[in-house]
Amino acid sequence: MDPFSHFLLAYLITFGVWGPAGLQYVTAGALAGGLPDGDVLLYPLSKRFPLLRHRGISHSILGVTVIAAAGAVLVPPLFAVVFGATFAAGSPFVYFAAMELGGLSHIFLDSLDHWSVPIFAPFSPVEYHFDVDRIFNLGAMVFTVVAYGTMLYERGRAPLWLWQWTAWVLLALATVYFVVRITARWRAGVARRRLGFTDVIPQFDPFRFLLVDERSDAAGRSVRYASYHLLRGVEGPIHALQVSTGPEVGGPVTDAPEALRRSYAPALAASWVLGETHHFGEVRERPDAFDVHWYSLEMVVFGRAGGVLATVDKATGRVAAHPAWRPFGPPA
Repeated sequence: MDPFSHFLLAYLITFGVWGPAGLQYVTAGALAGGLPDGDVLLYPLSKRFPLLRHRGISHSILGVTVIAAAGAVLVPPLFAVVFGATFAAGSPFVYFAAMELGGLSHIFLDSLDHWSVPIFAPFSPVEYHFDVDRIFNLGAMVFTVVAYGTMLYERGRAPLWLWQWTAWVLLALATVYFVVRITARWRAGVARRRLGFTDVIPQFDPFRFLLVDERSDAAGRSVRYASYHLLRGVEGPIHALQVSTGPEVGGPVTDAPEALRRSYAPALAASWVLGETHHFGEVRERPDAFDVHWYSLEMVVFGRAGGVLATVDKATGRVAAHPAWRPFGPPA
């Protein structure tokens, strides 16, 4: 997740614990929410010591605890300089608890996406990712922007009670979002095992996930996917695709399977998104050509999927491919 979302979640969680009477602790917790990503500054060292890489030991319980312990000593005098001595008053043990909570919120948020974090490093090499959300989620980013904009606008303008209620409402909305996301992911995982799929992919809609089964062998590549909704279960048909990977041939293209095969390599070359995500292809036939839309099953926003539109000329087999966002899913 982006640093602004980390700061915001840590701020809201620590506000829920200490409230307006403990703003120094809330501020310290919000600061700690972004500090684990400071590991990017250790890049030269991380090449020699892998635990110092981004999303390495700083994204573990031990790493967060070390940051919180150092912060309990260093942050109060820093706050005294920046905000005044009265703001920095308080117990170092409470400062530690606030920064520990803020740092743990960072691990929590990062563990929800598809990039793993070593929660128990260096004691365990196991890395965790729960595929509850994606690093780039337009809805979460909009929520973050609106939350920051509202709180900044209220500063110095709104009465204290309104500012407090704004923080409580934002905390409630974030809590509901995570409860829905986590519950939907759990139920989608149950459906995945029951139906024989291998992966669960979050979508923009927090209620919706895709169940995916993708396999490759000497004969080619096969993909199946179905849409799962928390309230309605599996929706619509299970879509399947088979692409053969034989030697390159030229000449006319007469059917959809050949159009898929001819366009696959050019589509991968035209967009790194396809190579980095689960993807699917659909074909629409025109009198003189096939239009093949290779689209990501993960980059889906407002019913449109990011991918590549490839045009395969029937007479010559020539393929022209370019990135495109088009309506998600195969034609009905």
